[in-house]
Amino acid sequence: MKKNMALMLSVVLLALSLTACSSSNNSSNNLKASSNPDSNSASPALSGDDLAFSKFPNPVDVHIGMVVDPTDKTLPEGDSVSNNQYTRYLKEKYNINVIVDWTAATGNDFKQKVSLTIASGKLPDGMVVDDRSFMTKAASSGLLYDITDIFQQYQSSQVKDIMASTEGRALENASYKGKMVSLPNITVDTDGVHVLWIRKDWLDKLQLPVPKTVSDVEKTAKAFVDSKLGGDKMIGIAGPSKNTFPYSTFLVSSNNMGGFDPIFGAMDAYPGYWLDNGDGSVTYGTTTDNTKKTLALLADWYKKGLIDPEVGTRDNVGDPINANQAGIFFGPWWNGGYGNGDSFKNDPTANWQAYPVYSDDNKWNVHMKTTGSTYTVISKNAKPDVVKAIMIMNNALVRDEATFDLSVNVAWYPLRNVMAAANETEYEYAELLKVLKGETNPEDYNKPNSLYKLMYADAKKVKDVIKPPYDDLNVSNFSTANFGDFQRLYSIMIGDRPFTTIPIDKKVFSVTYNQTSTMETKWANLKKMEDETVMKIILGQASIDSFDKFVKDWKSQGGDEITAEVAELLKK
Repeated sequence: MKKNMALMLSVVLLALSLTACSSSNNSSNNLKASSNPDSNSASPALSGDDLAFSKFPNPVDVHIGMVVDPTDKTLPEGDSVSNNQYTRYLKEKYNINVIVDWTAATGNDFKQKVSLTIASGKLPDGMVVDDRSFMTKAASSGLLYDITDIFQQYQSSQVKDIMASTEGRALENASYKGKMVSLPNITVDTDGVHVLWIRKDWLDKLQLPVPKTVSDVEKTAKAFVDSKLGGDKMIGIAGPSKNTFPYSTFLVSSNNMGGFDPIFGAMDAYPGYWLDNGDGSVTYGTTTDNTKKTLALLADWYKKGLIDPEVGTRDNVGDPINANQAGIFFGPWWNGGYGNGDSFKNDPTANWQAYPVYSDDNKWNVHMKTTGSTYTVISKNAKPDVVKAIMIMNNALVRDEATFDLSVNVAWYPLRNVMAAANETEYEYAELLKVLKGETNPEDYNKPNSLYKLMYADAKKVKDVIKPPYDDLNVSNFSTANFGDFQRLYSIMIGDRPFTTIPIDKKVFSVTYNQTSTMETKWANLKKMEDETVMKIILGQASIDSFDKFVKDWKSQGGDEITAEVAELLKK
């Protein structure tokens, strides 16, 4: 009898299992990924990289929404957002027609456009969003394609290796309630480590040392302002514009150009991050005493005229930097090559160098990022071939970016969403120095589909861009003949040098980089309260005493409830 019962139970469980599988498959937008880009084609089935880079026999139209940088002038005359070297490449290589339904300028314009698009429920086939809350909002509204199966089938071996390098974190970051609903951005760890960028040539003119501590930064900023080396509108420290943030947060944890992150770190403050207290409890970093002390310091700097007087209201933090009116700003490794490109064009002697900012007891404290903070989302209404085309576009970008003519900004690549190994820039910094010094040859890095996808191309060009001596690189060591190559190599060799060569004393991770359930309903209001309070204190529109009321209100209006939810994550 027991044997018969066990048999019956096995049959029931098998039936339930098959039903679950069927249900799961049906929920995946009724898509069963085919093994050929054209499901109607009679061509032999493809797999692996043959499938990941296959050309459609018939044109496939992909409608996208796209962010554009209005200050970028690298497109040749006659080219456009929908007809340029990157769209033509996709057409010629893969028979993919890119149709740009709309564009919006970087910053708030793009965020507003994305927000309105999601609210309307009418997504283009694909778009890259720059905030995880946009992805989760679209997913919770049922607007996104479940790409769990099709991604596994269409990802190239190179993308697969990069994904694997994150040990599952990238897949988790791109998923919502167990389903993969976006292509994840995977960036180098250095994107989250913000450093001080400073005009070293101006330091030399004033016979000043490189500032190390917060006190040193204050003294240097005052000397810059007094010197007027940048003209009558001289700014000591450029600060966050209305399109950037005073500090990175657990939801946007990297690439914060113009924020004050290194100053907060030097004060051992980590606003915007969920901090593990080590006893099973967590604290939201913005509510700490160290954050309060840092805000008081920044308010004092603003009052003394050391920070951009238009901080928080300026359209673009890059404007005074590129106009060579600012002596200091903060940002990640690439900000000193890509973020201030016009600064070098306007003044070839602008010797921007990157350094850590230390605490008074000589510690370098940094916050660390999540795997990436942008996401390629695909409309649930996209046709299966369109979804496959977007997968192929991503594979092709990862594999071929190093071969593109970078004199045309690669940001014009449709649905560009960076995927790179987490330690790519450190690896490249060390290996490129070996090439410069003749210890290795570029051909040593000729490894197709390498995890370090740009290494070979960079190795071939590095001696054309950087001149000896190589031990103490300055802007005078670099050629700007190919400005795209200059920007990349300057960013790596100058911007990544601190991260690669100087040990970090304290790395702080957020307990979570995702939203909890209560955050989905209450975080927007709490964040608005936080943003307004922080900026008002910095600008002197509210006293530092208002910080205490903010903390009290933040806790009572959902902060305590959310803190308890984040603490629960520590137990998992």
